[in-house]
Amino acid sequence: MIQILVLGAGLIGARHAKSVQQHPACTLVGVVEPNPALHSDPSISYYTDVADVAHPVQAAIIATPTHLHAEHGIFAAQRGWAILVEKPISESLEQAKALSDAVAKTGVASLVGHHRRYHTHVQHLKHMIAAGDIGDPITATVIWAVRKPDGYFQENWRTTGGSPVMINLVHDVDILRYILGDVTEIRALGSAHIRNADRTESGAALMRFDNGAVAAISFADTAPSPWGFEAGTGENPHIAASHQDMMWITGTAGSVAFPSMTTWSGAQDWSESPKPKRLELPVTNPLAKQLDHFVEVVTRKSTPLISVFDAAETLKVTLQLEAQLSDEINYVKARINKENQHAVR
Repeated sequence: MIQILVLGAGLIGARHAKSVQQHPACTLVGVVEPNPALHSDPSISYYTDVADVAHPVQAAIIATPTHLHAEHGIFAAQRGWAILVEKPISESLEQAKALSDAVAKTGVASLVGHHRRYHTHVQHLKHMIAAGDIGDPITATVIWAVRKPDGYFQENWRTTGGSPVMINLVHDVDILRYILGDVTEIRALGSAHIRNADRTESGAALMRFDNGAVAAISFADTAPSPWGFEAGTGENPHIAASHQDMMWITGTAGSVAFPSMTTWSGAQDWSESPKPKRLELPVTNPLAKQLDHFVEVVTRKSTPLISVFDAAETLKVTLQLEAQLSDEINYVKARINKENQHAVR
């Protein structure tokens, strides 16, 4: 039995703790959470400080706010604990390098929590693209749009750091990298005109990949919609399931819609209509599959599906998007302020 400690009892930390409790090869040592208001599960041992944990620990799941990932990951690595660090791996590339250096120096087993890679449909989609089932990939179109409740941002770190880019879009960036390969160029436009907070709320991103394919992502945390990974797959219990497609990939020999896994093929040109075929795949819990894999990584039976080094590349692309989006929002705000001042005069 692997003795696992979870750091953080927020939305994802609570899910990790429950997953560990339910896993036949794991024992939950407890959850470290400084906020007593989050000590909500009577079946869990809570600690306000990691120094209070006297029970032996073999592995730690880092589910604290993003800016603490590197600090807590390094702390765990230096104690010889295997680590599973929630996405994004860190807040900055400097932090990601520090964590990567700590992992390399200590030699601990490590994994980064881009859990969508474990989704059965994602795995099959990657195989389809790699096998050339739709020919050479040409375009990908992604929509992620929800309306987050106002309470999500109140009196916590998301008040100023709750941009959906680092919290949500990082997932879509990682899936596109996983399926299509390395990103070579990006462009982005953003907006923050609904809540008027100092963070990105919505926008659009363009990415070019090393294989020549291009992707367009439309995103918003201010717009209720049925389109998004969580809604489409139903994998997140906090987000209502719609089971609608939210990603479409075209290729030289056909196209595929995700997550329905509907393929369209058989047409040589626009004079023919492609024929649809829907693949029926089993539904699995990607968070549970990720824990299965983490157990294998800890016991050295498998190499990590996404290492701290690979996750740093996803972070690099996401940070570039965030920077472009923020610059665009600041430019628009400055222009509006200038126009308002001119109107007053």
